[in-house]
This record gives sequence, structure tokens and C-alpha cells, in this order.
Amino acid sequence: MSEGQFVIAAETEPEVLDWGRLRWMSHPPKTGADQLTVIDVTLSPGKGHNFHKHPDQEEVIYVTGGRVEQWLGMEKRILTVGDSAFIPAGLVHASFNAGAEDAHVVAILGPCIGQNGYVSVEVGSEAPWKDLR
Repeated sequence: MSEGQFVIAAETEPEVLDWGRLRWMSHPPKTGADQLTVIDVTLSPGKGHNFHKHPDQEEVIYVTGGRVEQWLGMEKRILTVGDSAFIPAGLVHASFNAGAEDAHVVAILGPCIGQNGYVSVEVGSEAPWKDLR
């Protein structure tokens, strides 16, 4: 059994992407996790993680700041602080910043899949997803 460990946000280097940035708070390389990948995500204004799916992982997205345009399949909702979305394995989804300031979410996926504990299949350039927004 693992002794556990603290993961300090200020000591966790962000990964910068074209739609925002993320901090890996729990995943195999950092914590040795095998059941939960936890990612602290910042969505830049006007940006977002386009339509994708996780074939073998469930996900919960929990909004901690701002407004998020959340898609679950073909359904869209605007989520605000304290709201969440449960995403079953294989369901196409997307998260976009719906405000003028950074939006913040915590993404929790399980179980860990692959070397980094996370596998995403991007489908935003495919029909029908490419024509939804």
C-alpha cells in the first residue's frame, strides 16, 4: 500500500496548450496512481478542449471558476462554479470557456489508462462534431 503524497499546486509545472493549461495533480508518472487521474484545467477565454472521448475511462468535470460550455454528446449546458458533468466511457464531449475570463475545472478520470493515465481520442474535425459550434 502506498504511503500517499502531497501534490502542491504551486510546485506543479503547468503544461501549456493552445486552448489553456493544465496541471497533472494525480497520474501514474507523478503519484503512481492506477485508479484516478486528476487534472487541474484552465480554459482560456474563447478556447476549449474540442470534441473528444475517452474510450476506456469515466470522467467527472467539476467547475471551480468561470463559465463552461459543456457538451455531452449532442447536448449543451452552461456550467458555473459548483456544477459538474459525469461522462461515461466512450461518450464524445467538449468543454469551452463561455466567459471573458479564464475558466477553471477539475477533471477526474478513472481508471488510469496508458503511461500518463489518460487517453483522449480527438474527434472535433469529424462529422457531426465539427459542425456543432
